[in-house]
Amino acid sequence: MDFSQDLSNLKQNYLYRTRKISKNTQININGKSLINFCSNDYLSLASHPQVKEAFKQGIDKFGVGASASHLISGHTAAHQALEEALANYTGQEKALLFSTGYMANIGVFSALKDKLDWVLQDKFNHASLIDANHLIGLPLQRYLHNNLKSLKKKINKQTGQGLIVTDNVFSMDGDQANIKGIEKIVEKTDTFLMQDDAHGFGVFKPIIPKNSIYMATLGKAVGTMGAFVAGNEDLIDFLIQKSRPYIYTTAIVPALCSATLKSLELIKEGEQNTKLLANIHYFQNLSKALNLPIKASNSAIQPLILGNNKKSINISKKLFSTGFHISAIRPPTVPKNTTRLRITLNADHTQNQIKELLIQLKYVIQ
Repeated sequence: MDFSQDLSNLKQNYLYRTRKISKNTQININGKSLINFCSNDYLSLASHPQVKEAFKQGIDKFGVGASASHLISGHTAAHQALEEALANYTGQEKALLFSTGYMANIGVFSALKDKLDWVLQDKFNHASLIDANHLIGLPLQRYLHNNLKSLKKKINKQTGQGLIVTDNVFSMDGDQANIKGIEKIVEKTDTFLMQDDAHGFGVFKPIIPKNSIYMATLGKAVGTMGAFVAGNEDLIDFLIQKSRPYIYTTAIVPALCSATLKSLELIKEGEQNTKLLANIHYFQNLSKALNLPIKASNSAIQPLILGNNKKSINISKKLFSTGFHISAIRPPTVPKNTTRLRITLNADHTQNQIKELLIQLKYVIQ
């Protein structure tokens, strides 16, 4: 197979992607020191001293690998303790660990394949949810983004057992789903709700309707790695029996479970969360004062939609030259003509860093 023309086309349309070696708030790329405004480490826990120490202690106790899948011999006391802590934190009967959020979503859909007649998804849902829908073999049906009228209209056309699927905090726009509104709709139909809270877990307290499916990742605000699904006992036991990505994958590193337990403690204490929310508030207020076209968002995700691929890349490069790292997000990650700079805030950003970024943004987009 020859891929050269495909790669050339991507480059010509400013859709070619490159990897950069980076770390947390302060990063070094190609020998240049920058402030990172595109990390998902929202609560700055990935390098928190207490989390790192818990990880080290976990390695001393459990080693560096689980050595087997959960159902063979890889389910350790650390995994069990974390699942119980996650169930308790979310107010659910049980929780089940997965290696990644992508695997968790595919794991849920693969298990439910013979239980569903239809699925409705928010138009802006994450790619892993869309891929999971394709895997299940049901037609991919989308309702207008965060639009309850559109959702109701589509539900009225369905028969049999259904599933409504939505992100909680949408990864590219930073807005939040109307979970309570969806819950009212679910109560009147033969329908379940599944929410993907990858970008909200740890930042916002979960809203989880009764008998629904809740998935969240641990590699973003929690600062470690992995994901989990929480729900009632029957749901989790069913996933253990039927979810192929769970059954046939080596369990995550037990020491990571120890680190994640410490992260959960810090999240409950609330200090990092308070710092992040203060930064979000400061960023939004200063953006408005500078008349910057930042889309309204109460989450750590603050999008600046530019529309043009070339323009977005050029602005990203200009910011890079002034000491700020913000990637340009382009199709197919976002819809055509909505290319953007996806600015993400974390707890350890200072107000001076935020102020300087916004001043530079004001200058480079003119």
